[in-house]
Amino acid sequence: MRTVLMVAEKPSLALSLAKILSNGNMNSRKGSNGACSIHEYRGKFNGENVTFKMTSVCGHVMSCDFVGKYNSWDKVDPAELFNAPIQKKEASANLHMPQFLRREAQGADYLVLWLDCDKEGENICFEVMECTVCVMNRVPSQQVYRARFSAITDTDIKRAMQNLVSPNKNEAQSVDARQELDLRIGCAFTRYQTKFFQGKYGDLDSTLISYGPCQTPTLGFCVERHDKIQSFKPEPYWIMDVQITHPNGKSVKLDWERVRLFDKEIALMFLNMVKDSEEARVVNTTQKEKTKARPIALNTVELLRVASSGLGIGPHHAMQIAERLYTQGYISYPRTETTQYPENFDLKGVLRQQQSSPNWGDYVSKLLSEGIQKAKKGSDAGDHPPITPMKLAREGDFDHDSWKVYDYITRHFIATLSPDCKYLQTTVHFEIGLEKFTTTGHQLLDPGYTAVMTWQALGNDEDLPKFTKEQTITLDHARLSERQTSPPDYLTEAELISLMEKNGIGTDASIPVHINNICERNYVNIISGRKLKPTPLGIVLVHGYQKIDSDLVLCTMRSSIEQQLNLIAQGKANFFDVKQHAIDIFHRKFKYFVENINGMDQLFEVSFSPLAAIGKPFTRCGKCRRYMKLIPAKPSRLHCASCDETFTLPQNGNIKLYKELKCPLDDFELVLWSTGPKGKSYPLCPYCYNNPPFNDMRKGMGCNECTHPTCAHSFSKNGVSECVECDRGILVIDQSSGPKWKMACNKCNVVIHFLEHATKISVQEDTCDCGSNLIEATFTKAKSKLPDNAEEHTGCVFCDPVLKPLVEKHHATSFFQNRGGRGGGARGRGGRGRGKPKDKMSQLAAYFV
Repeated sequence: MRTVLMVAEKPSLALSLAKILSNGNMNSRKGSNGACSIHEYRGKFNGENVTFKMTSVCGHVMSCDFVGKYNSWDKVDPAELFNAPIQKKEASANLHMPQFLRREAQGADYLVLWLDCDKEGENICFEVMECTVCVMNRVPSQQVYRARFSAITDTDIKRAMQNLVSPNKNEAQSVDARQELDLRIGCAFTRYQTKFFQGKYGDLDSTLISYGPCQTPTLGFCVERHDKIQSFKPEPYWIMDVQITHPNGKSVKLDWERVRLFDKEIALMFLNMVKDSEEARVVNTTQKEKTKARPIALNTVELLRVASSGLGIGPHHAMQIAERLYTQGYISYPRTETTQYPENFDLKGVLRQQQSSPNWGDYVSKLLSEGIQKAKKGSDAGDHPPITPMKLAREGDFDHDSWKVYDYITRHFIATLSPDCKYLQTTVHFEIGLEKFTTTGHQLLDPGYTAVMTWQALGNDEDLPKFTKEQTITLDHARLSERQTSPPDYLTEAELISLMEKNGIGTDASIPVHINNICERNYVNIISGRKLKPTPLGIVLVHGYQKIDSDLVLCTMRSSIEQQLNLIAQGKANFFDVKQHAIDIFHRKFKYFVENINGMDQLFEVSFSPLAAIGKPFTRCGKCRRYMKLIPAKPSRLHCASCDETFTLPQNGNIKLYKELKCPLDDFELVLWSTGPKGKSYPLCPYCYNNPPFNDMRKGMGCNECTHPTCAHSFSKNGVSECVECDRGILVIDQSSGPKWKMACNKCNVVIHFLEHATKISVQEDTCDCGSNLIEATFTKAKSKLPDNAEEHTGCVFCDPVLKPLVEKHHATSFFQNRGGRGGGARGRGGRGRGKPKDKMSQLAAYFV
C-alpha cells in the first residue's frame, strides 16, 4: 500500500485537517522532534488505497543567513555583506525540522503540501520538498501536490483535496529574493550604524540602531508627521456662535455660512449686524433622502486599521489573534488583499451558521427571511476570499481580545449582506440680517447594516424640530469665539497602515511586523489613542538619512523593489537579475552613506551625550585599573574612558558588583547579572564576555558557561547535571544566591531553588548513578535541616533521601522560551560527568511550576 505524506504549516492546523479528511477516524503519535504530531489514517488517493500521514512544520523550515565568519560583527567589514556567501540553515535548530521531515518521508510515495496559501507558504513548500523528496520512493506519475484552501471547514478542505495543483516556483523565488535583500541590506546598514553610534554615545536607549528597507520608510512616515507638527505656526481665527430656541423648547445651534474669519475686526462687524437683527428668519427648508453605504468585504489591511482605531488592539497582536482564529477554524484565511466575494461563495450558508448567536442571531434570521443584499463590488487581488466567519462562536469561547476580533469580523460580514442605512436629511436655511446660517438634522428611515455595526448608527439627537418658511425666531445669543488653527496630530497606527498600503511598503502580512519593529527599536512610542510619536533617536535617524541620501528613507525605493519582486512571482522577471540589480544599487548607496556618515553624526552630537559623560564609576578595568562607568541606557555596557574601550553586558536584567572578585585570566573585576530574587543570575567577566578566552566559548558567555578548569566561578566547578528542560545546558549552582540557594541552566531560563539556609555548597568530583555530580552542603546547627541537626552532608540532590526533600519545587521557575541558538562549551570537565539523571525525567519535571 502506498503512503501519502501531507504537511501543514502548524501542528494545530495539521490536527484540524486530519480530523476533517479522516472524518475523525485517525491514529496520532508524537513526532521525534517533540513539537509536531503525526496523524495517520487510510483512504483513497489517485484511485488507489493508501495510508495518509498528516504532519506539520512550525513555520519556515530554513532561514537565510551568512556563512561562518560573516556572522561576526567584529571581524567582518559590513560592506562585505553585499557579496558575502549566503546559506540556508535550520530556522529553529532545537526543533531539528529537516531531520524530522526526512524521517517521516522515508518510504513515502506522494507528498501533499498544505502550507498557507500565500507567497511565504509557497516558499515553505519548497523548503519541505528539499527535505523530503530525496528520501521518498520514486513513482512514475506526479509525486508532489499543492492544496489550495482559504478556510478550515469540511467543504473547503475536501474540495481542496479533490483539486490539488502543483507548487508555484516563481512565488517561492520571490520570497527567496526578498529574504536575501533584506538580510544583506539590513545587516550591512544595521551593523555599521550600531557600532559607529553606540561606540560614541551613551544614551541612545536602543540595543540596535537598525535599518530595514521597509522598516525605515515606515519610520519616515512618522517623523514626517512629527516635522509638520513642529513647524506648524498656529493662527487665530473667529467663528460666530449663534443659538435659537424653537417654540417647542428645543435649543438649536446655527452654522455660519462663512464658517470662520481670520480678521477680528471684520468678524466683529458681522457680529454687530447679527445682533442688531435680534431674530432669525427661516428662508427655506430642504429634505433629501440619503444612504449610508454598507461596507465592502473585509481584507487584512482594513482589519488591522479597525483593530487599532476601534478595538484598541495593536496590528501585530491583532494579526496573531486572527491567525489563531483561522487555525482553530473560526475565520477564513486572514491574509488577503481581496475585498470581493467569489461568485460561487456560499454567503447564505455562512450566514445561517450565525442564526443561533445570542448577540446577532435575531438580526441574521430576519435578514435571511427578508433576503440578503448583493455584496458591494470590491477588488479581486487574485489571492484569497475576504475574511469571513467560518463557524459560530460565543464570547465564552475566547479571551477578551480574541472575542473583540471575532465579533468585529462577524458583524462586518453580516453588514456586507445587509441593506444600506437610509435616513432623511433636513436642512433649514436662516437669515439674520444679511448673514446666512443653516442647521441640519437626520431622521432615521431604515437602520440597515447599522443595526449590527451599532457603532456606526445615527445618534438620537440628530432629529430637528419642524420649521416653516418665513418663520421668525428670537435669538438666544450671538457671540464670537476665538480659536486657533491646530497642527495635525501624530499618526495613528490606522493612518500609518493606510500610508504603507498606499505606497507599497510591506505586504498585508508584514505591515504589522514593521510597525512593531520601530516600536521595539525605541524609534517611536505609542501614546494615547494608539498614536505613534517618534523618539529623539527615531527623529535623528530619519533626518540623518535625509541629509545623506533621502532615498534611504523614502518609500519609492522599497515600492520599486516590491514591484520587481511581484514580477518574479508572476514569472515575468528573472530571479537572479532582479536580486542582483537591487543589491548593486544598495551597495553603492551604502558606500556613499559610510563616506558621509559625519553628516548624520553631527545631528547625533546635538541630541545625545558622549559615552564619557554618561553613567557612574562602577568597577575597575583590568588593564588600567581605573574605574569603568556603567552606561544604564540600552544597551547597558561598561565604558573605560582611559582605555577608550566599551564592553557589552547581558541585557534585560540588573547589573551589580560581585564582591570585588577578579577574573584570574585578565584581572577585570567580576559583575553579577540577575533577573530578580527568584530569577536567574550569574557572574561574568566583562572582558571575557566580549573576548572569549577559550576556543570552545563564544562571545556573550558568563562564568556559568566558562570552561576554565580551575576557576571557582566557572561551570566546571559549579555544574551539577544536564538540564532536564532544554537538552543543551548544564544546571549550575549560583554561588551568589546563598542562603537562598538556587541552581540555574546556563542555556535556558530554568531555575531551581534548593537547600535554603545552607552556609556553603560545593560540587564534588564524584557522581551519582543518575549522572549528576554530588553536592556537599554545610549548615549551622541552629538552621540545619539535616537529620539530627547534622552540619554536613554529601549526596545527589535528585536522588539522595536526605537532600531530595530540600529541593523547594514550589519555588522553582521554568520559562519555556528562548530555546533557539547553539550550545557552547563542553558538557563536562576533565572527564567529570554532567549526565541527565536516568529515569527521572517525570520526577524532575515536578520541580518546574
